[in-house]
Amino acid sequence: VAAPDLFDNSFIIALRGRENATKPEEISQLHQWHLWQQELNSNICLPPILQDHCREAFVSHRVVTSDFQNDVVCELLNIGLQPEEEVLMPSSGYRLDALVEVQGQRIGVEVDGPSHFIGKEPIGRTILKRRQVFNIDGIRIVSVPYWDWDKLGKDRT
Repeated sequence: VAAPDLFDNSFIIALRGRENATKPEEISQLHQWHLWQQELNSNICLPPILQDHCREAFVSHRVVTSDFQNDVVCELLNIGLQPEEEVLMPSSGYRLDALVEVQGQRIGVEVDGPSHFIGKEPIGRTILKRRQVFNIDGIRIVSVPYWDWDKLGKDRT
């Protein structure tokens, strides 16, 4: 739900000229806020220069590929899929671990290790990514949680 008294045009005015006065992780979060406004079909939006600066900070995070992710991609190849790895979503700016096509539909694959969960529940940033990629890029995401992957490995032995 939008908070109009907090995120109104006064908020946008307060941000003008501050794109270089904030840390990259803060600017990245502002990009996610901007995506949220798109999801709400809000008429509140960042100035174009600030939008570009926020998106650049968001997409410029260093890509780290885990052994777990490599194993999942290898299995996708083994079952005949052709995964694209570390795919940058054009509209949202999120990066997916893999993107596959199944029966003509593009599906995102996220290889989710322990840092994506509290217990077995996804944390906020994981939920946000799944929702925004679907709502903005139109791509459904399938999660491969580490405990399911670990169980599959044990079942094979």
